[in-house]
Parts: sequence; C-alpha cells; structure tokens
Amino acid sequence: MTRVSDLLTDRREPTDTDTDDRQPPALSFEFFPPKSVAATHQLLREISSLDRLDPAFISVTYGAGGTTRTRTDSLVCGLSAIKPYPVMPHLTAIGHTTAEIKEIIDSYDRAGVENLLVLGGDMPTSGQPPVGDFRFASELVDEVKGFGDFSVGVAAFPEVHPRSGSRKLDRIHLSDKLEKADFAITQFFFDVDDYCRLVGELTVLGSSKPIIPGVIPVTNPSTIRRFAEMNGAKVPEELFARIEDASDEDRHKIAVDHASGLVDQLLDIGVPGVHFYTLNKASAVTQIVRNCGLR
Repeated sequence: MTRVSDLLTDRREPTDTDTDDRQPPALSFEFFPPKSVAATHQLLREISSLDRLDPAFISVTYGAGGTTRTRTDSLVCGLSAIKPYPVMPHLTAIGHTTAEIKEIIDSYDRAGVENLLVLGGDMPTSGQPPVGDFRFASELVDEVKGFGDFSVGVAAFPEVHPRSGSRKLDRIHLSDKLEKADFAITQFFFDVDDYCRLVGELTVLGSSKPIIPGVIPVTNPSTIRRFAEMNGAKVPEELFARIEDASDEDRHKIAVDHASGLVDQLLDIGVPGVHFYTLNKASAVTQIVRNCGLR
C-alpha cells in the first residue's frame, strides 16, 4: 500500500499534451461508517462510482468518543483488502486508553493500513467526558509514532480551532503538531483567503508540511450549518439562503457550482491535494471534479 505523505510530494509533472500547466492535486474523499446493512451496500456503490476519479486515498470517520469504532474498523479493513488506493481511518484521542489504541493500531497494521488521521475528537453527545489517557491529538500522535511506521495526518482549522485561546496559540500548536505528523487536512471552509492565511502563518513559523484543503458542497444546508457551528467555520449566509430557498434540482446545481469555483481558486494557488467531504454521496463530488477538469 502507499503512504499518503508520499502521494502529496510525488505529483505528476505536466506533459506537452496538458491544456494548462497546473499540476493535478491528489484527490481524496471522506466517508462515515454506515449504520445498517442496506446503508453499507449503498455506500459501497457510492465509493465504487468515485473510483473512476482515481482517488489518491479515501478516509473513514470516527464517532465522538470512539462511538463508531467497530463500524469504522470493519469498513477500513474491508475496503483496504479490495481497493488499489490507501484507506485511511480517523483515530481520536478522547475516550481511549493506551491499551485500546495499541489494539486498534495492531488490527490496522495486520490489515495493511499505513495511514492514520489522528484527531483530538469530539465529546460524546451525552456531554460526559469519557475515561481515557489522552486529551489532545498531539499526545496521540506521539503514541501512534511509537507503535509503528505510519504516515500520520492531523486536522487544521483555517478559521482557528473553536477551543483555541487565540489565533497565535492555535497556529503555534498546529505547527508543533506538524513537526511530528506528516501532513494536515483542513476542516471545510468557504473562503480561499482563510486557507491562504493558514498556510502563510504556518510558513512564518517554519512549517512546510503539506496542508490539504477540505471542501464540502452545500447540498444539505441544515446539516452543514450544524457542522460549521461545531468546527468554527463561517457560513456564507447569502449562499446558504439561495440554496435553502431553491428547489431540490436547483439546490444541487448551486452547491456544485459554488464548490467548483472554490476548487478552481485552490488549483490556481497550487494546493497539494483536495479533500472532499462527501456525506456518503458521490454525485456532487463527481460533478465538481469534472467541472474543474481534474479527471
């Protein structure tokens, strides 16, 4: 299998037949583990339809406090056995003991998984802090690196982590975390300037690890608004209002067109990859990738 960190540096050089001189970024897609057999079959169909876009890797989320651990493990190990590209599980710090982390990592190692996205994680919906040995993602990165030779990614917040004391401290903590990790994937955002400012601030701090921008098409405004409140992302109210007032068909087109414009701006500044939050649906992402001439 391939390490994600290698995919972000080994990018194809443009050829004489290319229509422009932009290097194509590594495309990746995020999914969450389904809750039923029927949903699993549907998700596998959605993932297979995205295979034609030649993903560099895909990732699978992990519930608050490790609540989807079994379903995440099963999906990651199953897909790793049949897909030609890396399948990267999320792994969260909150709610895990060192022994549990070792058990999880051992199972992934046996399945040939070489990449992990290490996150702090969300509190369970009960609001009760789970028992565990880790508080922050940086602590878990240290543990994972000690257990094996994994390519480790971490999260970055273009508009600052909602629990950070200040923008300056957020960037310092992220820069320190990236000294141990190999790359970062951002939370979704809607203004390319937020991504540019993040990368610039990290560069000033001496960090040069790849930062993959995360993009989400606003096909479900209420769900995405809730996610934005959780991760501190600013919502473009005019865009959301247009989508909320539109018919289902127009809603899809507006969301795809807006996300396509954002991706085009990211391509213009030479990002190492684009990570799509799919919400387990392939249609919008497929259209965005084609609109931007990436496949």
